[in-house]
Amino acid sequence: MNNTRRDFIKNSALAGAGVLATQMGWSAQSYNRIIGANDRVRVGVVGFADRHRSSHVPCFMNHYKELNFDVVAVSDIWNKRREAGAALWKEKMQHDITACRNNEEMYDKKLVDAVFVSTADFQHALHALEAVKAGCDVYCEKPFAETMEDNRAALKGIKASDRIVQIGSQRRSGSNYHVAEQFIKSGKFGDITMVELTWNVNQPMRWRRPEAVAELRQEDTDWKRYLMNRPFESFDPRKYLEFRLFWPYSSGLPGQWMSHQIDTVHWFSGLQHPRSVVANGGIYKWKDGRKNWDTIYAVFDYGPVNDPSNGFQVTFGSRMHNGSERPAEIYYSNGGELNLNTNKVSPNGGLPERAATPAGLKPFLLPESSLSVVEPVIASADTGGDKLTSNHIRNWMECVRSRKQPNAPVEAGYSHSIATIMTNAAVLTGQKAVFDEKTQEIMVGGKPFQPFKSYQS
Repeated sequence: MNNTRRDFIKNSALAGAGVLATQMGWSAQSYNRIIGANDRVRVGVVGFADRHRSSHVPCFMNHYKELNFDVVAVSDIWNKRREAGAALWKEKMQHDITACRNNEEMYDKKLVDAVFVSTADFQHALHALEAVKAGCDVYCEKPFAETMEDNRAALKGIKASDRIVQIGSQRRSGSNYHVAEQFIKSGKFGDITMVELTWNVNQPMRWRRPEAVAELRQEDTDWKRYLMNRPFESFDPRKYLEFRLFWPYSSGLPGQWMSHQIDTVHWFSGLQHPRSVVANGGIYKWKDGRKNWDTIYAVFDYGPVNDPSNGFQVTFGSRMHNGSERPAEIYYSNGGELNLNTNKVSPNGGLPERAATPAGLKPFLLPESSLSVVEPVIASADTGGDKLTSNHIRNWMECVRSRKQPNAPVEAGYSHSIATIMTNAAVLTGQKAVFDEKTQEIMVGGKPFQPFKSYQS
């Protein structure tokens, strides 16, 4: 609902309610409820799949009544998911849901004021931009973009609008992460010298959908619309439903998991992107036809672009064939470490007196402490309907109401996408990827990275 329409409805309701209140002796609270019913935010679903079903649905249900939101439409190009989404939301909302064959149909009918975007990884930025152009606020899943062309276009279009866009980087709505950010930026932690990020699982069927692949027929969906701006290729139900295993539909481990963790690096450090990235890995275990690696180790250099003597290193390691589903984020300074799995600050590895004195330095050992005012740590490869996501969706809903910037605005998505795309460039080319600040382009071997080119020898 655009602001003009909202204001008209609200003012009309106020005028009518005011007269009625005078006649009937109603309280302000009584007729505020009438106004609220007329100011309901109508939400649409862009892409009804696992992420939306398992995460957005339960988290939205936690808050929709209090904040006066309503789901009214589902858009999905596969008829099975479209019908399933409409049926689920009809049960939840207790009213009919409009099932749309595609996003244009939903937007042309002026059905919605806001949308959830939870489509394939490579579609997120373009679908968010499409929604904003239709006048809608957006909750957009990560990774935000998988090419810089999409990343730049979406950032420009969203920034030129007045729409509220929340990127699904839910760590930004976790109280322990907020306390960690404040602690690091206070200077008490010292300069960040290194960050270790890991995300390991042992899940042979992670991102596989064999039953759905067997059900999907080309005539039941819109393959051309699915491809969007990707190079044309013949219909492949695996690349439609198991897209996280195949470039150029997803970068896999960097886009899915690293994008969460590298976002905290940008947030805590105030830096917007790496200076360079190198990566190594391969498909070592799950040889099921996938193209994206099942094991990766990436090393990042961060710091001021014009001051190579200052900075720190970040490592990201991920494997899908051995792991306890306990992602780790550990920040190091010369005085110790901050561990976001345990929410502990400790002097582990700090500079003791015996090492400092001979070098003419002062000892630096962080005091043993816990991050205060924290909720239980949420650290799982299943980033589903947890407290972090619930907080994050609520923050978006509140910002749709208040028109304030959400915890993870589009700039956060733009930044994590630079890191993700740089990592993927290093993966695909086997070379160091760097970022050109002036052109906002990723460079490999002194030339712009071409994401759809085959770099294999």
